[in-house]
Amino acid sequence: MHPNSFIYRAFRLYYDGFRSMTLGRTLWLVIAVKVFIIFFVLKLFFFPNFLRQHTEKGGEAEFVATELNKRAAPTLGGE
Repeated sequence: MHPNSFIYRAFRLYYDGFRSMTLGRTLWLVIAVKVFIIFFVLKLFFFPNFLRQHTEKGGEAEFVATELNKRAAPTLGGE
């Protein structure tokens, strides 16, 4: 890669910036903990698996199709 290319200069900017950070590792640890909390803990407690609770194994597709038809019927003029 040529040293004057945009990608190389952008990489060097971030590389040098993170290397010279005095609190870099601590900040990355804080970011990692926040990401863990957002994606794993919140999903476990606030976003349960709805299909697993309302269907049997293997019947997920039929349940989704039935629910879509029920919800689309009023907008299509049906019952």
